Amino acid sequence: MNMSTALNNAIGGLTAASRGASVVSENIANALTPGYARRSLELATNTISGHGVRSVGVVRHHDPVLTANRRTADADLAHQAKISDFHTRLESLVGGADDPTSLAVRLAEFDSSLITAASLPDSSERLDQVVRTGNDLVHGLNAASEGLRQLRSDADRTIGKNVDTLNQTLQDIEKLNAKIPAVKHAGAEIGALLDQRQVLIDQVNTLISVNVVPRANDQVSIYSHGGLILLEGTAAEFSFTTTGDTKPHMTAANGLLSGLTMNGNPVRTLGDSAQIRGGSLAAQFHIRDELSAEAQTNLDTVARDLIERFEVPGLDPTVTATDPGLFTDAGNRLDPAAPDGLASRISLNAIVGPDAGGQSWRLRTGLAAATAGDPGDATQLRAFGATLNEARPIPGSIFGSGDMRAADLTEALLSKFGAKAHAASQRLVFANSNQLEMTRIEAEQGVDTDQELQRLMQVEQIYAANARLISVVDELMDTLLRL
Repeated sequence: MNMSTALNNAIGGLTAASRGASVVSENIANALTPGYARRSLELATNTISGHGVRSVGVVRHHDPVLTANRRTADADLAHQAKISDFHTRLESLVGGADDPTSLAVRLAEFDSSLITAASLPDSSERLDQVVRTGNDLVHGLNAASEGLRQLRSDADRTIGKNVDTLNQTLQDIEKLNAKIPAVKHAGAEIGALLDQRQVLIDQVNTLISVNVVPRANDQVSIYSHGGLILLEGTAAEFSFTTTGDTKPHMTAANGLLSGLTMNGNPVRTLGDSAQIRGGSLAAQFHIRDELSAEAQTNLDTVARDLIERFEVPGLDPTVTATDPGLFTDAGNRLDPAAPDGLASRISLNAIVGPDAGGQSWRLRTGLAAATAGDPGDATQLRAFGATLNEARPIPGSIFGSGDMRAADLTEALLSKFGAKAHAASQRLVFANSNQLEMTRIEAEQGVDTDQELQRLMQVEQIYAANARLISVVDELMDTLLRL
């Protein structure tokens, strides 16, 4: 090897070492940056001189299988988090077993007040207490129904926000897809653009679980797990009209709530054939169109049972077949064909409420009685108490096929909501653990700062060796010039 070749080799080594130090420094600086993938410097023999090294480029290390598995876990976690939050909030609306304001406790207090009033039927204070506990019971049902309506409205509004975010993110990915080949052909590094695109794809994935397919020129196509083409050259465009203030009778089936469309075509959002699966967007549709409707039916069943118990023929001889009973549907007798949302309309008959212009003594003598009657007669009060404790079939059989007392039904409602909340919480814990494990495994393939520091030390040694070689060549040249 002559001095010229040695000098050229050393200069090439210094250049490669300098570039390598820059790559290692970049890895360390971005070790915790979302979407960042470890880089390494690719070297090759200098094809011009046949000696030394040259930098071919920077290689971005990325395992698509690990990333796909982690994205599946991310989407499942986003989905389960929304479902668990809904069930937890729903459970709080009706109260738990130890909640002093739960529906079960309110019903027990109403039942107790009837027993207390029957023991001293001439006490107006005890009769007024029956009215108060009755109002507390219906207000509990009203509040639970209103809270559920708000949860459903929140889901509808969130869908609108998610769709806007989804459209914008898909458009941003489309622009990056077009920009990456142009930047690469210009000879510039595209690693940062690939990192940015990965972050955007992760954002889409939290909304809709996706499959990413590599294409030529470092581009990608994106599909939903349900088969929708989200990005194939151009980005799909989703449409949704936010209702905002939903009502119990509103559904997507009757056209009162908006469905989801993609490029003008309807998108299936529910069931086994759903075209969007996993992610928070599917969860919001599940909440709005299925879970909320089911919960409303449960609340309405409790309200209907309560109204029907006090409309039983012969229970109160003073009322006619067309008069409302002690509990009413917004002041009227129960209409089985009325729209959903009975729990929001149930009320205590104003005829017994002193605050509403009624008289509480009617609880003792009958709702339609003309006079206060015998103050010591507790027959009607005992009849009202007995109907609460009568086991009877429940409309719809959604709580089972057996006969139930009013207390059994209310406790079944609380138990059902509590069990669903617990199950959703368990699924969330599993999804969270799975996501953490997938993230850990992916991180192991990412930037290891300890290894990068070792590489940096090796680069420094290589740099020093090449610098020493240049110094030796310089000394030899000086010696030759002095001869």
